[in-house]
Amino acid sequence: MSIDNLAKKAKDLKAKGMTAREICQEMHLSNPTVKWLLAKKPEGGMPADVKTGWRSIGVSGARISSIAEIMTDIIVEEAENGEFGIDMVAGVVLNGMTLGVFVSEMLDIDFGVVKPTFDESQTTLASNYAGFEGKDVVIVDDLISTGGTCSEVIDYIRKEGGNPVLAVVIINKLAENEINGVPLRALVRARPMGS
Repeated sequence: MSIDNLAKKAKDLKAKGMTAREICQEMHLSNPTVKWLLAKKPEGGMPADVKTGWRSIGVSGARISSIAEIMTDIIVEEAENGEFGIDMVAGVVLNGMTLGVFVSEMLDIDFGVVKPTFDESQTTLASNYAGFEGKDVVIVDDLISTGGTCSEVIDYIRKEGGNPVLAVVIINKLAENEINGVPLRALVRARPMGS
């Protein structure tokens, strides 16, 4: 997809009432890239980013389950190597929810949903699911671009009395192996090279 087409899609989504954060999730782009695409007169060059998508996985429950099985294997390995317990999986709205359900089922532990608010002001727990207090929590999401959402989720879990022990995603666009002191593992690391 060309830059012009990306900008048009971002602007169309904005016109439908989506926030920049929702557009990031929909288009699998970082916040700086979406803000650049939405700008009337973008300054400087486009921020370095990697456009990702996992529709071929997301359209099939069996494929999502297979990816969740790999994530579960990584979680078990990290728990054994890091010598920590796991009481709960927190799926991050929107794309981490389905993965998190499968992972929690495979681990036979509690499941919760974390909803970062799309105005970027307050993260919340979906009330129909397990709470975090006193639990060692694994965060599951599809993608980390800048780390902002994961950082908010980690802070929220701590504020609610939980202990985030690991974050696992399908794709990590960061060079870091941890966020806010929490280990970060991914099935795929994708980073732009050069300037």
